[in-house]
Amino acid sequence: MRSDPRTILVRGPNWIGDQVLAFPFFHQLRTIYPNAKISVVCVPWVQDIQFKGLVDEVIPLERTQSGVSFFEKFKALDRQARAIGARTEWDLGISLPNSFSSAWLIYRAGAKKRRGYRFEGRGILLNEGRDIPDESFGIHHRAQAYVDLLRLEGQPEFPVREFFGIHPDNELDEVVPGVLDSFDADLHWPGPRLSPPSGPYWVIAPGATAESRRWPLDYFIALAKEVSEKTSLRGVIVGGPKEAPLAERLCQFEDLRLIDYTARGPITGLVDIFRNAEFTVTNESGLAHVASFCGSFTQIICGAADPRRTKPIGPGMVQVSLNSVECWPCEKNTCSQPSERQIQCLKGIKPETVWEEIRRGLRKISG
Repeated sequence: MRSDPRTILVRGPNWIGDQVLAFPFFHQLRTIYPNAKISVVCVPWVQDIQFKGLVDEVIPLERTQSGVSFFEKFKALDRQARAIGARTEWDLGISLPNSFSSAWLIYRAGAKKRRGYRFEGRGILLNEGRDIPDESFGIHHRAQAYVDLLRLEGQPEFPVREFFGIHPDNELDEVVPGVLDSFDADLHWPGPRLSPPSGPYWVIAPGATAESRRWPLDYFIALAKEVSEKTSLRGVIVGGPKEAPLAERLCQFEDLRLIDYTARGPITGLVDIFRNAEFTVTNESGLAHVASFCGSFTQIICGAADPRRTKPIGPGMVQVSLNSVECWPCEKNTCSQPSERQIQCLKGIKPETVWEEIRRGLRKISG
């Protein structure tokens, strides 16, 4: 007879995109264990986008100061893990990241059952460890890997790609309904919202943490010029403080009709901006996932990433612009090619081609 856990501790993903991809996992977790107390431990920069409608408690990890040694960081993590264990007796702990430190946290917090993928020598910490998925017959999407941690032996796979239904390319084919048809951002991401500009607009998100995932700014400028000349749309630039200098450069060109919305608060404040946009253009970054979850038609400029693993699964239609050069997809944060071949995966994606892809997508949406 199955004994359901009363308390569940989840070590959440460390990156914005991965956190959004974990939504089906949290939805299924709450569905399977409706009466359990579910707490999620996360790094501070994803605290705002935890799914408040599906978890009972969010526990942010403390920020560590720059320059602190690895030993000091590990001591701080261990102290926090023991403090989390002292507050509640955890029946089940699940580590979504594959790092040793995330498994160490649920181990030192005292979770009785500890589940995650055996990786980086951390299998000894997981008494319900799972093997990394075999990709002999296809690449495993990250959202699917998260959900598969909830599968018990003998249960069928829950297909994450169908979570919000399937919208076929051929208009003669029927839509396949999903578990949900939309994401309730007001329930899961409560908080103040930024007001969209008056009139129709599009969204441009030029930032990305890794250089191998950032389309050159000149290309974004050229795309904005195409949009400005071919439509009456204004453009809204979004991002955090690191994207503010990019927005400043973009806004130097008055004829592009761009508005700077960068560094205006938490990501959840952008919900209405994405929700009401005609379309969003973004690098393969966390904001691509947020935009799609808010229902925006999202055009992704994909560099080193492999969309078979990380393509957004939100209800908003997603198109991916690719230039599959010989070294693609390397999935590295920095390009290792000689200077003359640096980020050719991105440089080979031309603004005029992206604009044509967007136009085709808009026609598809309008029917």
